[in-house]
Amino acid sequence: MNTRLTSVDPASIPRSPAFTQGMIIPAGPTLHVGGQNGIDSSGTLLDGLRAQTEQALRNVLAVLAEAGTGPEYVAKLTIYLTTGVDPNEAYAASAAVWGEHRTAVTVIAVPEARPGVLVEIEAVAAIPPA
Repeated sequence: MNTRLTSVDPASIPRSPAFTQGMIIPAGPTLHVGGQNGIDSSGTLLDGLRAQTEQALRNVLAVLAEAGTGPEYVAKLTIYLTTGVDPNEAYAASAAVWGEHRTAVTVIAVPEARPGVLVEIEAVAAIPPA
């Protein structure tokens, strides 16, 4: 059984080195990771967009690992940024933790959901067979 995700990058759309336009997930179990924000294991909200983004991604990675999968099987990330923050800072932080795993990505500016929360990240991933 094929467990590899397949990028979909039509020639009619510019190719991004950071993300893919679409992903095909092979048949099998799929994990939906609920929104993770910049809260560490002690429940402390970290200070600043970079620290929160890095922690949110570490939290996503922890959920992936617990489910028996990893970033190479993530088909889609949705990143919610509080309106008014600089997305470039979040992109730089993402690269530091996420690495070069290209996935489909949607970034949405939203009102502050909770005081001090600047970013929330959710994911959809395939779970490879054991």
